[in-house]
Amino acid sequence: MNHNKKRNVGIIYELLVKAVSAYLVEDDKSKAQIALDILGKHYNKKTELFKEFRLFQALAKSTVKDASVAAAVLAESKAASRRFNTVKLNNEKSALIREINYNLKDQDFYHRNVPDYRIYATIQTLLNSWREGDRSNLSETVVIESTLVDWLKTDKQQVSEHVEVDSNVDKLVVKIMNEKFNNKYANKLTLEQKNLVNDYVFSMQNDDGVSIKSKAMKIQQDAIKEMKLIRSTETNPVILEKIDLVEKRVNELDFLDMNDDKIVKLMTLTQLINEIKEN
Repeated sequence: MNHNKKRNVGIIYELLVKAVSAYLVEDDKSKAQIALDILGKHYNKKTELFKEFRLFQALAKSTVKDASVAAAVLAESKAASRRFNTVKLNNEKSALIREINYNLKDQDFYHRNVPDYRIYATIQTLLNSWREGDRSNLSETVVIESTLVDWLKTDKQQVSEHVEVDSNVDKLVVKIMNEKFNNKYANKLTLEQKNLVNDYVFSMQNDDGVSIKSKAMKIQQDAIKEMKLIRSTETNPVILEKIDLVEKRVNELDFLDMNDDKIVKLMTLTQLINEIKEN
């Protein structure tokens, strides 16, 4: 497939979000703000680029039960793709690339890993092919459509994404926060810790952190309970002294005002509880 990732509306969005996340971890707030401004400027509802992005996301994220429904989705998407103002769309993409290159000046920008890159390339290639109409390669288009039908039938729901997103939640902020933690701690997070981060982000967005604060205090009490169980059976004075010190520090933790540092401490507590139970 002839594919230019710089003009792929889905890939560029992912790269911008990853860039914001990386800059936040590096504490480069100025550069993070530039990337956010680029997102806000080019991915807004008034642009043709956003219209294509919305269609792109529908094809990338939707799951259907059978091939006939998938075929219907493709037919509707094909019609929608041909209603875009192609000239305006291409000009907006050129402006977006230019702004990324000249304002961010990030040599790593286009080299960051994008999950599902292949299917993103497939979707953009198909959108381009549909717009070309009779000028497109029909046999190639049929193959790509078949690939996309298989993708639409694939279940995309993940365990760590179990929280229902309220319509008022800023999904970009949620995505950035998850990226921020995942980039910083890489593969060190357990599934429980990843879900804790996910709950933290949604809770702070939806209910002023009430849910995550309740969960934090329960984890705190569970940790104290486990340490008391150890103390009831342990006879080594050195270990007992260390348990007393750890318990004192755990008791002193205050989760009334949640922030990134507190959630990291909370993840450490979950790890501590798991290690105690395993031993």
